[in-house]
Amino acid sequence: MRTPEERYFQVSDGATLFYRYWPALKGSAPQAIILLHRGHEHSGRFQDAVDELNLPDFPMFAWDARGHGRSPLPKGSSPDFGVFVKDVDTFAAHVSKTYGMPIENIAMIGQSIGSVLAAAWAHDYAPKILCMVLAAPAFKVKLYVPFARTGLGLLRKIIGDFHVKSYVKATALTHDPERIASFNSDPLITRPISVRVLLGLYGTSERVVADAPAIHVPTQVLMSGSDWVVHLKPQHQFFERLGSAIKEKHVFDGFYHDTLGEKDRHLPIGKAREFILKMFARTPAATCLLDADRAAYTKAEFDRLSRPLPIASIKRMSFALTRLGMKTGGRLSDGIRLGLETGFDSGSTLDYVYRGRASGVTPIGKLIDWLYLNSVGWRGIRLRKENLERLLIKSIEMIERAGSAVRILDIAAGHGRYVLEALEHSPAKAEVLLRDYSRDNVERGSALIRQKNMDRIARFEKGDAFDRKSIEAIRPRATLGVVSGLYELFPENAPVRESLAGLAGAIEPGGYLVYTGQPFHPQLEMIARTLSSHREHRPWIMRRRTQAEMDQLVEAAGFRKLDQEIDDGGIFSVSLAQRLDA
Repeated sequence: MRTPEERYFQVSDGATLFYRYWPALKGSAPQAIILLHRGHEHSGRFQDAVDELNLPDFPMFAWDARGHGRSPLPKGSSPDFGVFVKDVDTFAAHVSKTYGMPIENIAMIGQSIGSVLAAAWAHDYAPKILCMVLAAPAFKVKLYVPFARTGLGLLRKIIGDFHVKSYVKATALTHDPERIASFNSDPLITRPISVRVLLGLYGTSERVVADAPAIHVPTQVLMSGSDWVVHLKPQHQFFERLGSAIKEKHVFDGFYHDTLGEKDRHLPIGKAREFILKMFARTPAATCLLDADRAAYTKAEFDRLSRPLPIASIKRMSFALTRLGMKTGGRLSDGIRLGLETGFDSGSTLDYVYRGRASGVTPIGKLIDWLYLNSVGWRGIRLRKENLERLLIKSIEMIERAGSAVRILDIAAGHGRYVLEALEHSPAKAEVLLRDYSRDNVERGSALIRQKNMDRIARFEKGDAFDRKSIEAIRPRATLGVVSGLYELFPENAPVRESLAGLAGAIEPGGYLVYTGQPFHPQLEMIARTLSSHREHRPWIMRRRTQAEMDQLVEAAGFRKLDQEIDDGGIFSVSLAQRLDA
């Protein structure tokens, strides 16, 4: 029996979480396994699996997720499900840095909700981990009460977050009498679950299963054939759609939900051990996505959205009515009217959305505008602004700690609001150069600089964000480059690579780059069929770049990714990278 050490780590919002660390019994190879427990449980429940995996050369780590075991929740309601996914990212980074484990040498084992967290992390953050084993992933929990999910959603809107007690008994988890007894007597089992977390689990799972082609991590899925807790169909769908070139699926007939704690658990644990050893023995080969604009599944999606719908299609008629409504009554909304005039992806529209204040002609117009501004996409845009400012401030602090001057360059700034407002929350002395191709944006951005009394530190000029030579020629070199909301508007990778190469030349080695991505969007077709772009008022059709594709483009230009933020819906990511020595 391996004896764990008890330790703590700090997550991004300052909370402290507990974890167990099982040191290797022999050897000191920089290889590790991270385990993520199922809902209601904690890291101590993995002791059997740690011993029975029989991998004495591998140190193992398992956390107590927020609100589980010895990691209490702070006062108030539970966080969004995306916060738990971010915690996984932070935990993996902590293990990598603290114990000298390259992220490429880390394998992940998840159970139930832990499997969903691992899959969501692989999708949203595109980590370069070696592999992951997903046991009984809880992509769809069985709620036996009719319309339970709908009812819980309505109640949450009315009264806010609340907790419900799990109906699952230990006898529905495993046939092992010892595991049943230990579950029933374990004082660290957390039976209530936040409705906010439960609904977030549903939403995240549906998104990850639907967009599983974006995941390229070698993956093994272990399924319990008689699972009373979760549905099996989404697990099969996830596996079939998975983008990894290396994937395995094993179904264990008669097994209950606690796959790694079942009476005959030696069967799935043996499969997991075999898979992990096989992955460590091979030479890692990442899937190259630099040409994904020509062949990947997101290109097929883009092509489909670019084709008109059949004339008799109900969907076509529905979108036509939406367009008509926007061009008539929708004009009472100041935001919709602005989008119709300047393009819904224009700098003026984004600046309006950033401000987030509903206005319009008549109270009805104001109501329409409020509904418009609170659509899922625009809510995500405002969260992107918050994440941008957070990473900008973090970058500025790192530059100052290194004793370097803060020189900021934004090559497609729109009106520059997010950069200027980030500086309002930072005491740093900075020099700021904002650029944009639109003369209107330059004029409005310059006015915003004057309005904020930043004339002495900031200036705005016209510039082409895809002109590599003009960007490379900028002197003095920046210590912090920014490109936000630009590459998402252009489907081809060649101009993006030119732009990033220009930024690599304009940023000092050791300097930083903050960049955005759009790995997912639930309203992609609605946007393509109803909204117009600022470019000649053509339909606003976007090709998504998976996070892995976006990160590879940045890495190919000479940067190393350090950190990332993303909204709970997985729509808009903001990443921080460092310029490597030339």
